Amino acid sequence: MSSELGTRSQKHSHFSAGSAPTGSGSNGQPKKKKNIFIRILIVLVSLGFTALLGGAILFWFYAKDAPDLDDDRLSDTVSSKLYDINNNVFEELGSEKRELIQPNDVPQLLKDAVVSVEDKRFYKHNGVDPIRIIGSAFSNFKTGGLQGGSTLTQQLIKLSFFSTKESDQTLKRKAQEAWMAVKLEREKSKDEILTYYINKVYMANGLYGMQTAAETYFGKPLSELNLPQTAMLAGMPQAPNDYDPYVHPDLAKERRDVVLYTMKENDKISTAEYEQAKAAPIEDGLLPQSESSDERKIVDNYVTAVIAEVEEKTGKNVYTDGLDIYTNLDMEAQKKLFDIINTEEYVAYPDENMQVASTVVDVQTGQVRAQIGRRNVPDDVQRAENLATNNRRDMASTMKPLIDYGPAIEYLDYSTGKIMYDQPTTYTDKTPVYNADLQYYGALTMRRAIMGSRNTTAVQTFNAVGKDKAGEFLKNLGIEFKTLNEANAISSNMNEGEDAKEYGVSSLKLASAYAAFANGGMYNKPSYIHKVVYQDDSEEEFAPESKRAMKESTAYMMTDMLKDVINGGTAFNAGIDGLIQAGKTGTANYTDADLEKIGIYSNIAPDSTFVGYTTHYAVSVWTGYDDRLTPIHSEYWGTASDVYREMMTYLSQNVSNDDWVMPDDVVRIGAELYVKGATNQQAPVYTSSYSTESSTTSESSSTTDSTSSTSTSEAPVVPPTETSTQEPPTQTSEPTPPTTDSSDVTPPVTPGGGDGENAENDNPAAPG
Repeated sequence: MSSELGTRSQKHSHFSAGSAPTGSGSNGQPKKKKNIFIRILIVLVSLGFTALLGGAILFWFYAKDAPDLDDDRLSDTVSSKLYDINNNVFEELGSEKRELIQPNDVPQLLKDAVVSVEDKRFYKHNGVDPIRIIGSAFSNFKTGGLQGGSTLTQQLIKLSFFSTKESDQTLKRKAQEAWMAVKLEREKSKDEILTYYINKVYMANGLYGMQTAAETYFGKPLSELNLPQTAMLAGMPQAPNDYDPYVHPDLAKERRDVVLYTMKENDKISTAEYEQAKAAPIEDGLLPQSESSDERKIVDNYVTAVIAEVEEKTGKNVYTDGLDIYTNLDMEAQKKLFDIINTEEYVAYPDENMQVASTVVDVQTGQVRAQIGRRNVPDDVQRAENLATNNRRDMASTMKPLIDYGPAIEYLDYSTGKIMYDQPTTYTDKTPVYNADLQYYGALTMRRAIMGSRNTTAVQTFNAVGKDKAGEFLKNLGIEFKTLNEANAISSNMNEGEDAKEYGVSSLKLASAYAAFANGGMYNKPSYIHKVVYQDDSEEEFAPESKRAMKESTAYMMTDMLKDVINGGTAFNAGIDGLIQAGKTGTANYTDADLEKIGIYSNIAPDSTFVGYTTHYAVSVWTGYDDRLTPIHSEYWGTASDVYREMMTYLSQNVSNDDWVMPDDVVRIGAELYVKGATNQQAPVYTSSYSTESSTTSESSSTTDSTSSTSTSEAPVVPPTETSTQEPPTQTSEPTPPTTDSSDVTPPVTPGGGDGENAENDNPAAPG
């Protein structure tokens, strides 16, 4: 008992000494937890200090290589120069349009507007604003956005010394930018820095500086602008082309109103002033755009394309990054093409409203030598829509070599003498396919089918090749359709809603695709630039992007047939005495519903196109009206080939007149070409009026003569009979030669068809 009590007493004494759970003795758990917390805190502080020290070291490592501050670079513009193929400057974006303002002359209203919207703590920080950086980081984390934390001073440094390309916004660049901003704040006053910024920023339409913009847009200096006008200019530098009041008035007003709101929030204007200014139309006081110089009008569309390609290939901004851009422009050719299209000296146009888009491509390199995207562009319009790169209009039967006959030679080994049957034909949904003359001519060679631009044989050939192979052939030539249809056998139209930037065919794509025929089957992606020199004198060259699109035999055989399209087929209007060339016409159709609206039922078309080439150049020409329901009448279907003929005559003056050399794997038998060893070929079968000298498929009968077949005894293709809207006649037992025209247009059909396709529905890309 006593021992038991003693034990309890010891336990009680021990408990009383501080071992209770609520105590904090030397051996208690809470003290251990406290020690662990202190250790963790020490570790975190150490890590933070180490990270801070490491960050400081890294910052200094980057910042030490920052460029020196230079007053000239702070005040100069960074406009870009564009050079032609002879290294002559033909455009300098922005340098000639600049008026400076001095710090003492900057209106307080403009200072308030710029600072409110761009950097409201501008007068409080030393070049870098930690509060702004933390705030933007928090906002980006919260919204997933990319809000910047740069101050006005940092923006000025970036505009003056660095690239504005997003991918160049590296940690090193940011460190150098921040370091230079702090240095600048030590050397210059706030008003000097703000004035540098106001004079430096790009303001759209080739303008640099807000004083220049005020004079150009409103015809007044900055000091005379009212509140909404000042706010509009203050908001533009963030995205000048997006906030261009001429091009995007709605966006310009939206941005202006944001500036006004920030001014109100920063107590720079009253609520009443805000409401009154917000109610002002964006057009108030805005002057009409000034007239372009004659030289600028000549290159306007080409410059637009150059700007787009520079941004695509380099990510640089031509208006802010000070680039030397070496283009592929032949200025003399550009001037000639401009004159052909914009004067009556060469071609008789039906009226001043007919539009023309044309592209000249060097077949060996894919370089775009000249391009006109519109006709009769008003003097006060710059960067006009470039119809030469627009894929929305129908290139009609120029598609046939690209999607039907070329693939048939490539994949099915068709010969030029392959027998086809011009006979009643339907799409898979039973919609009939008609020819331009509403006639059928029975058995005829592929050469004759192309010369007469027969729609029935084109659709049959497309189906024989198959949609997948036809699409593959097109893609090799830089052309894609999101949804390829049978109607594309004779038309370039797309389904409603398809992206016309990515899909479809333009004058540019057409010239480049046909250039592959001229270049032995090698396709070159079209290009406007070949070299860019950056501000730091580094440079980047852009070699032609080439690939084999088809076999050399395919290109040669197609070219041989397209020679005959000019020499005796639908394109005789494009003929140039003595010049060895090849080409194809294309004329689109109206739907029955369109014809009802127009009130004319025959001999009209919405689009007429021609594309042709020599061994040196490929030239495509589209003609039509902005309003597709304004028709081209039949007497002007040849306008496209007129423009081509005049331009190709000029281009061919100082180059050799070369013929294409027949590949070793091609053999000519009589009038036709065959691939040696191919099995899916046949000798011509002639009926009545197509009878010619007999020929066989024997290689021993071949000749190396590379001339086209127009010298044979085949009956020539004769000029066309007038097209008719009547139902096609029944095929006679003895066909006559196909009737043809300077164009191969057709009676009323869907815009999905070309040269006589008459799908009875309004879908522009599908027959049913």
